[in-house]
Amino acid sequence: MWYLCVFYHRLLDFRKPEFESLAHLFGAFGENRSSHDSVLQWRLPKDHHPNSPFHFVHFPSEELARKLANRSILVKGIYELWGEGYDYEELEEAVKSYPDERKLPYLGSESTFKITVDSFGKVLSLQQQNERIEGLSFIPFKGRVNLKNPDHNFWLMETDAHETNNGLPPVVQRRIFFGREVGGADRKFIPMYQLKTRNYLGPTSMDAEMAFLMANQAQAAPGKLVYDPFVGTGSILVSAAHFGAMTMGADIDIRVVLDGRGPDCNVWSNFKQYGLPMPVGLLRADNNLPPWRPGLKEVFDAIICDPPYGVRAGGRKSGGRKLLKGIIGPYTVPDDKRADHIPSTAAYTLVECVHDLLDLAARMLVMNGRLVFFYPVLREDGSAENHFPEHPCFKLVATSEQMLSSRYSRVLLTMVKTSFYTEELALAAKIKHLEFKENHLKWLEDGTLHSSVFSPSDAESASEHQIAIIARTKLAKPFEVRYSAISARTVFELFLGAPVTIRVVLSSAKFANATIVSGSVAEEVSIHQEDMAKMPSRYACIRKS
Repeated sequence: MWYLCVFYHRLLDFRKPEFESLAHLFGAFGENRSSHDSVLQWRLPKDHHPNSPFHFVHFPSEELARKLANRSILVKGIYELWGEGYDYEELEEAVKSYPDERKLPYLGSESTFKITVDSFGKVLSLQQQNERIEGLSFIPFKGRVNLKNPDHNFWLMETDAHETNNGLPPVVQRRIFFGREVGGADRKFIPMYQLKTRNYLGPTSMDAEMAFLMANQAQAAPGKLVYDPFVGTGSILVSAAHFGAMTMGADIDIRVVLDGRGPDCNVWSNFKQYGLPMPVGLLRADNNLPPWRPGLKEVFDAIICDPPYGVRAGGRKSGGRKLLKGIIGPYTVPDDKRADHIPSTAAYTLVECVHDLLDLAARMLVMNGRLVFFYPVLREDGSAENHFPEHPCFKLVATSEQMLSSRYSRVLLTMVKTSFYTEELALAAKIKHLEFKENHLKWLEDGTLHSSVFSPSDAESASEHQIAIIARTKLAKPFEVRYSAISARTVFELFLGAPVTIRVVLSSAKFANATIVSGSVAEEVSIHQEDMAKMPSRYACIRKS
């Protein structure tokens, strides 16, 4: 059945994705509930702009529509439309022609009702509202009026005819709607969660409304376990806990997860402030070095986070600059200093952070679990770039842009896990970790870090650009290595079983002579020039000298 859905006129890019996510959560697609290709049918009222708050949506049942409207943050109401028109004469004709079997159950003398007049694009005085209610006398209401707690709510909604763009979607002609309310969002709890009243805050605490939208996109619900690997002050987990989900978080800063600003001002106190169930656990963990034991998979139902992208706070990972550069070796903290020890950290670029996040989600999410996170973009020519991170385990089902300035914005990406995490993907991720560890400083200096990001979709389609590297060694007969989204350095590391150094010197028009140094053994190899030329530049770690 078709219903009239009226959205709040805010966060326009987030409206339909939230609605679709909740439709999947409440089983609107029946047997296809796990099929994320299923989408609802939408259509616009006549002469309305796509950004209009008024949309028609086809929903399988009124009960599901009520559940969705009551849970949503951006749906003002869902209505069974009795009639619409350009003027009140046309509206009266439409309402009278609506089937009596659909109207009469709500017009009986045993029920109470209330009529609300609303407008979009203009303000109606109290007198004008009363005049419009009196104009509905053609509807045979027999029940009593109850303004506080009626059995049935009816809405008369009117749009203004404004062709000029005054900040509102243009409407060519006035449109009037009349219908019975099926359900509506209860946004009264949002002010209670506003950051200005929050007990424990940080510079990157997520706005309450946005946190609830993220939780809806992730389908947080009772019985589900939600994880935030960048928990900070816990704003996102608070919203997930509000919807009944179990929560768990991690942060690299031990001061955040341990005691915050004191025993009564920390992440735990935020949950206590709202009477929410405490998190299952808060870990001091590095997203670059996940703490999960080998073989542990498919634990979380959803991962929701706001990765650090260096606007208000930059990302950090374990290991100081001297440690990463090899100036000093790994060290052990003495037992007498461990209680107050704060581990050294180094810069953690967004590229590496997103790669690690996708690998974590692919490993730890259950099938059909959701990964919801913000991704910053640079707006060029007034539009955001549409090149987003990819992974063969995930399908991108929604993108919602939030503009931060005329040049920058961030996009909320919603991904659904559609395939299992395989050993091949684990190997590719491990190899990329080694590449980041060895080359991130050089990539930063060269300005090529972003082009070196691991795009797992390339690993999936590696057969399209696999390159044969023919190596001649003294220890074995010539062998062939398939080059697939892996640096040549790492290929030989895997083959020889030890860290290697590769030096390449061009000696002829056809072959590049390379010296592989593994421990104290140096081996000569030859790599065909044509193969070298075919290597994708963003993967190549061999540099011509």
